[in-house]
Amino acid sequence: QVQLVESGGGSVQAGGSLRLSCAASGRTFSAYAMGWFRRTPGKEREFVAATSWRGDTIYYADSVKGRFTISRDNAKNTVHLQMNSLKPEDTAVYYCAAGPAATIASTLYDYWGQGTQVTVSS
Repeated sequence: QVQLVESGGGSVQAGGSLRLSCAASGRTFSAYAMGWFRRTPGKEREFVAATSWRGDTIYYADSVKGRFTISRDNAKNTVHLQMNSLKPEDTAVYYCAAGPAATIASTLYDYWGQGTQVTVSS
């Protein structure tokens, strides 16, 4: 079992930045690939970014490429999502997830955090 807790969400103006963090506990954190997803009411979870447990394979959604950066610190059992140049369409609840491999498919992840709200105003 892996427990994930997100933090760092909040309300910002368009063009601003936020850094989300995900703290993991339970099983060995470094053995898991980590991903970030987001969800808006009425829509399925949308892939944002993912990193392999080695950190050598990283994926980004086209909508965030060049603006968001995923990173992990296995020694601290944390994964981060640095979000720059935020747009109103980035508004969503953001979730971190752990799974066996870095992938854009949410169904392949085994563990999920509770989510943190990000609101970007015009």
